[in-house]
Amino acid sequence: MSSSVATKLARVFKVKVPEKAAPYCLKLWEEAPFHFTVSKSRVSKLGDFRFRSDQKVQTITINHNLNPYQFLMTYIHEVAHHRAFSEYGTRIKPHGPEWKRTFKKLMYPVLTHEVFPRDLLIPLKRHMANPKASSYADFWLNREMRKYDPGWADVKAIYLSEISIGEAFELKGRKFKKIQPRRTRVLCEEIASGKHYLISGNAEIRLSSSEER
Repeated sequence: MSSSVATKLARVFKVKVPEKAAPYCLKLWEEAPFHFTVSKSRVSKLGDFRFRSDQKVQTITINHNLNPYQFLMTYIHEVAHHRAFSEYGTRIKPHGPEWKRTFKKLMYPVLTHEVFPRDLLIPLKRHMANPKASSYADFWLNREMRKYDPGWADVKAIYLSEISIGEAFELKGRKFKKIQPRRTRVLCEEIASGKHYLISGNAEIRLSSSEER
């Protein structure tokens, strides 16, 4: 990978993650390079890594609209997938013990007060003792993490798990209808397209007005 790519990534990390963590994020890329893209917002996931055997260099994508702490955690989450597949092979479970060990190892250097505020660091350390496939599945971590989203102070939080089946709601500017709860996610229908999505029950939503339902 060229130095120009490293320079570009350094600029991205300077803006997207806490200042003290930016050099570490670049170091992770330098140790085992991959294609990195800051993507548009996606309802069903914060980031993505998919191993492709026909590609020598793999790709990681992270949603553009995450707050700095969520962006950092999601970035390391996906880098852990990349490292785990490289070290243990492609037959491992995506969020199995190999990934968990790798994720915990990579997160450890940034689990400090210099990177995360105290109110977030406490539930984050608890979460990292046995990390889940998604931070959305950890109610207390997700609740604290969302406090750092832009405009959070002006919004009274309503969670998808709290509304009734059939109710309409908005998430990231898109309108949905709640269909059926699953284990940690909820099957929802996007009203405009009719497509179905699994969304975390801990997702913060806005109820649609009666005229919009």
